Amino acid sequence: MMKVKKIALIAFLGILLTGTLKAQESGFGIGAIFGSPTGVSLKLWTGETTAFDASLAWSFYNDGYFAVNVNYLWHKFGLIRVDSGKLPLYFGVGAKMGISDNFHLGIRIPVGLDYMFSEIPLDVFVELAPSLMLIPATTFQFDGGIGVRYFF
Repeated sequence: MMKVKKIALIAFLGILLTGTLKAQESGFGIGAIFGSPTGVSLKLWTGETTAFDASLAWSFYNDGYFAVNVNYLWHKFGLIRVDSGKLPLYFGVGAKMGISDNFHLGIRIPVGLDYMFSEIPLDVFVELAPSLMLIPATTFQFDGGIGVRYFF
């Protein structure tokens, strides 16, 4: 019985990964980000070079808090040439919300690189995001992380 479940799981993953392959510069992606914050990463393309991205994650800054980040991004393709796939530079503007003992709200400016594989609907990204927190007090923070997303 266990062998049948393993075969079914492998078949399902094979179909998922080789089924309808969609470019990473369109559609919706979900994955993980590791760093500050660490959690779930989401991306929704709105055009050929624009997208919304968000994270639902845990930040380890100031004894930790649940963080929600939402950004609007612009991608610059062709600045960095790679042999396979695409590697756009991206930048954007967004909001950062934190929930702990206090409510935190601020503005963030993400900048990153997003490697998009040519054969599979997967991207790997690295990002830095300076943030100006406005509530409960005006402070400056830096977020940063590395992540991966699968696109549907």
